[in-house]
Amino acid sequence: MNPVLKPNPNNYWEDLVVCNPGVWYENGTFYMLYRAAGDDENHYIRFGLATSEDGVNFQRVSDEPVFGPSVDGPDQGGVEDPRIIKFGDEFYITYAYRPYPPGRYWTFAHDVVNLPDAGPEAPAVYKNNIANSGLALSKDLKNFRRLGRITTANLDDRDVILFPEKINGKFAMLHRPKEWIGEGYDCDQPSIWIRFSDDMMVWKEPSTLLFKGRKGSWEEKIGGSTPPLRTKDGWLIIYHGVENGGQGYYRVGAALLDLEDPTKVTHRLTDWIMEPEHDYEIEGFYKGCVFPTGNMIIDNTLYVYYGAADKYIGLATYDVNELLDALKNEPV
Repeated sequence: MNPVLKPNPNNYWEDLVVCNPGVWYENGTFYMLYRAAGDDENHYIRFGLATSEDGVNFQRVSDEPVFGPSVDGPDQGGVEDPRIIKFGDEFYITYAYRPYPPGRYWTFAHDVVNLPDAGPEAPAVYKNNIANSGLALSKDLKNFRRLGRITTANLDDRDVILFPEKINGKFAMLHRPKEWIGEGYDCDQPSIWIRFSDDMMVWKEPSTLLFKGRKGSWEEKIGGSTPPLRTKDGWLIIYHGVENGGQGYYRVGAALLDLEDPTKVTHRLTDWIMEPEHDYEIEGFYKGCVFPTGNMIIDNTLYVYYGAADKYIGLATYDVNELLDALKNEPV
């Protein structure tokens, strides 16, 4: 079955990488908006679209990307890791982007990307090629309207994920600002934060540290992965954890948040629910990585779509009731 999507050698923009998809299921069809890159030195990243009737066999809808770097906007360097929710008849897609293409990051030191030729007066977001997160709208996942940045320009703030419904009249967001560590932040590694707002483009209310990594464990560094799912027992959160201070294997954990007050983590598994096991998860551009970005529950089955070794797309399924029972046996 896996990988469910591989690079396409016939398309210049996706002949090297496909990974980290946002996925939506509606009226019997799975829609996969996936991250893709071609074999170019700058490593420009774009989105393609594929569909499926069974969630396993996907067909690309076009030989061209459906979304990519803008010509003259802040995301000229590439777009990454879409997460999809829906309000009314419109999809809301959060995505990470850079002002300058990252280059072949797997050949660099950890967390290093290419930098533009910028003077000392240039804003930090440009001269340091910082990854921000933006919001795009679409009614068909083929045509998009970019609304702009929803994070703070001088923070590397990715894994930005919106809740699929308002909570107590407010929108809610998970995010992971990489610089929020050390004194004053109560965490030594980048962690998962939650914030609320009356407007999806204006996030002024203070963020709350939701939960952080566990030193010496498989999840020293953590970040949000997939959109929260409402269940009878709380908001189901699937997240990623990285060992060795963020430089080892990427694994997957699960937690539950209170439905009415999602700043409260009610349950969290000690052990991972998924780790790199197969060749396509271990041998790639990030060796040993399973990175979920899309999920849904269909007939009590949890579908989790993930990037594998930053090169392929895989699917994992779970009995959601078994996962919820396991979570309820591990209160925080």
